[in-house]
Amino acid sequence: MEPVLTEAARADVATAASSSADTPRTNSTAREKEQRLVAWLAERRSVILGFSGGVDSAYLACVALEALGPARFLAVIGRSPSYPDAQWDAARTLAAQFAIPVLEVNTHEMLDPRYVANPSNRCYFCKTELWSVLRAVADERGFDTIVDGSNADDTHDWRPGRHAAREHAVESPLADLGFTKDEIRAMSRARGLPTWSTPSSPCLSSRLPYGSAVTLERLQQVERAETALRALGVEGDLRVRHHGDLARVELPADRLDTWLAAPNLRALVRAVRDAGFARVSVDLAGFRSGSLNVLGARGA
Repeated sequence: MEPVLTEAARADVATAASSSADTPRTNSTAREKEQRLVAWLAERRSVILGFSGGVDSAYLACVALEALGPARFLAVIGRSPSYPDAQWDAARTLAAQFAIPVLEVNTHEMLDPRYVANPSNRCYFCKTELWSVLRAVADERGFDTIVDGSNADDTHDWRPGRHAAREHAVESPLADLGFTKDEIRAMSRARGLPTWSTPSSPCLSSRLPYGSAVTLERLQQVERAETALRALGVEGDLRVRHHGDLARVELPADRLDTWLAAPNLRALVRAVRDAGFARVSVDLAGFRSGSLNVLGARGA
């Protein structure tokens, strides 16, 4: 099916994405932080990075590779059903393009009933599994430091996974050095990283309301639906929230009018139904990042 967004609409999305990442002051401050990041990395004997291929980990991987060289740095991708195939492909492509040394490992959080139950601290159990696996890799290969791509903005949100990182002595240099998401995007753009304008994409389990069991079938439904909507032409932030037989679609607020107009809405509904949902709703409030995290923090 042909994309339903016009070229003008696509250009508007690109302009909006770059507006906050292109100011001289932001770039100057970010360059100073990058110099401190290089120094921080160079002080380590060797570093392993939990690598998702997203905005933060892609930037950190490239800086770490420059600071340490391929013999002292390794990016590790943790593969699981909650990690979308499209993101996996993008991570591998990026690693090949920038000669980032990569190791792929399997994680098994789906075997943990505490994770499957999907409590508000679900991410804690996921990250506990991930960092346990990476710690074993580090010990086996003689790497002394494990890092993640958390940034300074993440410290203001409900992030139970950070507790697991601390328990496993995982360091967060981007957060510790004060890198904001906008600064990381700006520096990624300066480096020619295609991820500079990539929307944030947390794991597929984040599309399930807390208390709704994480199952392979549900994760696959969400992935099929979001993949289909991307194929239609949906750009920017997108979430398909799984509410049983109902899919609640969150789109960029400034594109709601476009997608609520026929025949775009009919195409959207058909694509999501074909992914396995009986009913489809479009959230009129638009995309909201971390809405479930806010609820989790209040209930903690």
